[in-house]
Formats: sequence, C-alpha cells, structure tokens
Amino acid sequence: MTILKSVPTLAVGDVTLPIQATPGSSGFDLRANLTAPIMLKPLERALVSSGLSIQLPIGYEAQVRPRSGLALKHGITVLNAPGTIDADYTGDIGVLLVNLSNTAFTVEPGARIAQLVFAKIEVPTLVLVDTLSQTSRGSGGFGSSGIN
Repeated sequence: MTILKSVPTLAVGDVTLPIQATPGSSGFDLRANLTAPIMLKPLERALVSSGLSIQLPIGYEAQVRPRSGLALKHGITVLNAPGTIDADYTGDIGVLLVNLSNTAFTVEPGARIAQLVFAKIEVPTLVLVDTLSQTSRGSGGFGSSGIN
C-alpha cells in the first residue's frame, strides 16, 4: 500500500491526488503546488513542490519522470530524471524542472509537471572480486555496439 499526504508548506486549498491520465498510463501525474506562477528562463531550473509526500513499503521506489508533451512542445524536463524517491523518504515530493529551450516558460499553479512511476526494487548483496567473467562486449563502453 502506498500512502500519500498533503505537505502544508506551499499548499493552496486542496492538493490534487496524482492520477493516471489514461487507464493504460504507467505514471501518475504530479501537479505544481504553487501560490503563483513561476517563470523558467532558458537553461534555468527550479525545484517545484507537488504538495505531497509519500510513504512507500520497503522494497519499492517512486520515480519522478518528465512528461513527454512538456519536453517535446516546450523543452521542459526533469533535470535528475528519473528522480528517485526512496522508501525511507517521507518529505515533500519536489520536481526539479529545467528549461532546455530558447524560450521562457511559465509554470502555472496546478499544472501537470511530471509523472510518478512506482517500481519494485531488488537490493543485491555486493561482493568484491579481483576479476570478472568474460563477455563478448567486455569493457566496450559508449558507442561500442555501433549505430545500426
């Protein structure tokens, strides 16, 4: 079970519970919890409150991801995408927005600014070794598998 609660710091009226835009959506839309619009100039970033905090069960995380329409139409994205909300974090869900366009963009109060995706995680046991098994790729990094 996931529990959401309103964060009083910037709350204006009722905070909107995140919802899926369509029945098949993976993410739940987060809205800007602002008292007034904020303008993001080109290459400017801002931490925007959602007005919500969350309590996740151990073994789960929530990921704050960009909204594709904002990215395509306005160059607005989540700077640390995906932003991870750990199970032991219960503070305000903030969205670190950045304007990657050449035009200023205004974030309006209540605007859908990001999406929240829930994921089950595995916590492995880490083991330090002297060598690793051979693979066909080996240590080939960025671009090593080609373009085509």
